[in-house]
Amino acid sequence: QAQLAESGGASVQVGGSLRLSCAVSGAVYKSDSMAWFRQTPGEEREGVASIYIGDSSTYYADSVKGRFTISRDNAKNTVYLQMNNLKFEDTAMYYCATGRWVADHLGQVEYNAWGPGTQVTVSS
Repeated sequence: QAQLAESGGASVQVGGSLRLSCAVSGAVYKSDSMAWFRQTPGEEREGVASIYIGDSSTYYADSVKGRFTISRDNAKNTVYLQMNNLKFEDTAMYYCATGRWVADHLGQVEYNAWGPGTQVTVSS
């Protein structure tokens, strides 16, 4: 099973940008999907963005479309989440996850390997 480690979380002002990284150790297959989720205390974990390794199709939550971009560097086995025009409501713990033959790309149920998370805080 792959092991994941996120980095890049920080405190940033509204309107700012951050890039999160997720380093993946272990094999990644074309049938895998990699995704970013986020969670705030007392709330359900929310799927933010996903990329299907097989054809690099990407999927985004409506709340981040046009602002966030998920990408993958095959050589570094790393998945990124570029976050632009950050808003207060983007404040959360961000998690990277992977799953195989995922049907619901932004649903957490089918993802079976998770990183420990990285905190993003957006303030004025």
